[in-house]
Amino acid sequence: DRLGAFEVLRRCLPQLRFPIQEGISQSDAYRAATRRGVAPEALAEATGLALRAPDTIRLVIHRGLAGPIPVLIAGERPDFVALVRALAKRNEPWPVPDAMGACMVRGFNNWDRVRTHRRAWEGAGPTNRGDDAWDAEFARLRACPDLYQDRFVVLSDGPYSGVPATAVGLGEAEWRRVSLAIRLEHEATHYLTLRVYSEPRNNALDEVSCDYQGIVAGAGRFRADWLRRFLGLEAYPSYRAGGRLEHYLGEPPLSAGAFRVLRSLVNSAADALERFDAGRPAAPGLAERGAVLLGLTRLTLEDLAAEDGAERLARAVSGGAAA
Repeated sequence: DRLGAFEVLRRCLPQLRFPIQEGISQSDAYRAATRRGVAPEALAEATGLALRAPDTIRLVIHRGLAGPIPVLIAGERPDFVALVRALAKRNEPWPVPDAMGACMVRGFNNWDRVRTHRRAWEGAGPTNRGDDAWDAEFARLRACPDLYQDRFVVLSDGPYSGVPATAVGLGEAEWRRVSLAIRLEHEATHYLTLRVYSEPRNNALDEVSCDYQGIVAGAGRFRADWLRRFLGLEAYPSYRAGGRLEHYLGEPPLSAGAFRVLRSLVNSAADALERFDAGRPAAPGLAERGAVLLGLTRLTLEDLAAEDGAERLARAVSGGAAA
C-alpha cells in the first residue's frame, strides 16, 4: 500500500513524533532528537503528533514567482495548527490566530538529510569510517546549511483569512479552491521577497503586494473588496478586530492615530490596485505578475495610495519613475 504524506514525513522529521506540550522543547529527549539526530524510536517521550485527519495531509511542490518550494497542506484546521506548532514552534502550544492560514518555515534542520549524507560519505571510501572521521565531516557539513536545512510552507486548506464563503459570494467548495490558490501565491510571493532581501519583510505594503498576487492568481482579477475584508477593513473607516492588518503595526506598535492613517492608506491603495488591474489582461502569467511585483517594490504605500496611485504603479511596472 502507498504511504500517505504524513506517514512518510513522520519517518524523517522527529518533530512529528512528539506531542504538542508546554515545555517539551526543553526536555532532554526532544533536544536529543531535534538537535543531535537521536532516533525517536529510542525515546519514550516520542508518543507522536496527534492529528485529526492525517490522511488528508498533502505535500506538493508549488512553482511560483521565486521558483519551486515545498508546501505541506493540512485538510483540517486543527491539523494545520498542530503542524505549525510542531515544525515552526518546537512542539510548544504557541497560539495560532484564526486569521493565520500559512506559515513559512526557514532554517529547518533535517536530520534525515544528514543521515543520507553520512551514508553517501561512508560509502565513498574506506577511510570514511569511525566517529572521529564523521565528526570532522559533520563540521564541514554544518558550514553549508543548504545541504541539511530546509525551507518550506505549511498551509491550511480552509477559508482564506478566516473569511466565510458567503462574505465573498462563492459556494463553499469554490471558495475553498480559490482560498488555496490565493494562499499558495501569497506565500510564494513572500518567498520571493525573502530570497531577494534575505529576510522577511513584515510591513503593510508587502502584505498588500502579496495579497494582490494571491487574489489575481485565485480570481483572475484583483478584488479591492476582498483585500479590505482580508485585512479587516470591509466597513472602512471602521476596523474589524482580528483582521490581518493588526499584525503589521510594527514594534513598538503604531499609536491609535497612526493606525487610522495606515487604514486610510491601505484603503486608498486597494482602490488604486483595482484601477490598475482593470487595465491589464485577466489571469496573467508568471512573467506579467512578476513585473507587477517588481513595480510594487519601487513604490511606497504612500505612492500607491495617492490619487494617481494606479498611474504611478503602471509607470513603475513599465520601468519608469514612480512619481
